Amino acid sequence: MKKIIVPTDFSEYAEYALEVAASIAKKEKAQILLFHMIGVSRAFFTENKYQEYAEAVYYMKLARKKFDELLARSYMKGIETECVVQNYKAFSELNDVAKEKEADLIVMGSHGAGKILSMFVGSNTEKVVRHSDLPVLVVKDRIKNFEMNGVVFACDFEQESIHAYRRAMKFFAPFKSKVHLLHVNLPGESFRDTSQIEEKVRGFLLNAEGSEKRMGAVNYWNDYTTEQGIYTFSGRVNADLIAVLTHGRKGLAHFFMGSLAEDMANRSGWPVITFKMD
Repeated sequence: MKKIIVPTDFSEYAEYALEVAASIAKKEKAQILLFHMIGVSRAFFTENKYQEYAEAVYYMKLARKKFDELLARSYMKGIETECVVQNYKAFSELNDVAKEKEADLIVMGSHGAGKILSMFVGSNTEKVVRHSDLPVLVVKDRIKNFEMNGVVFACDFEQESIHAYRRAMKFFAPFKSKVHLLHVNLPGESFRDTSQIEEKVRGFLLNAEGSEKRMGAVNYWNDYTTEQGIYTFSGRVNADLIAVLTHGRKGLAHFFMGSLAEDMANRSGWPVITFKMD
């Protein structure tokens, strides 16, 4: 890992994300890119009126001051950092910034109640995660010594998930994470017996890795909802992190906006990392 992007509005929740990013950066000797949008009217930059120009300069100086305050934090010591202040741009285009900067990870802050920090409210959050080809790590509490020793990776083991699964396993490998693969079995029409699930998982692993060696790392959990199964199992194994796959353009409305991942962000006591499916 070479570079981590941390979007910030300078809130305490954004700083929680920065502290986690710093922990990862130190272990991986990675650079942090602090990214802030000032949202100033374009007229401030294009018109010659003194007052408007002065206000634009004020916002820029204020952002720089806040950057300096963050960089002075003890947890940022020894980390190579680049600060970017940019006028308003669609958050869906943050993926373009990540590609331009050759980043490997985006770390975002979130309110404890599940509401993303103010700069990422509502559809903007959805756009960031939906359009990001990078893993997106969402943090909502202060974690002084962030670890990824134990990861619960919830997966449906459908063939369309294979590429995202490979990316996730590659991501966790340098951290030597113990990845608990999890299949939540639900009642109703989607219910499958043990032999059916094992057959599905075996086929998935053979296609994804050419081997069944991870069969022993797959856990099967019966519950009434997927999210409750993930929470309960994560508590049982004392997980540091929950990993889920997103469907990008096809299904990210289910993430942070009324379904599985929003419920996870609202109720879970764990940070959540997403990997986009192709």
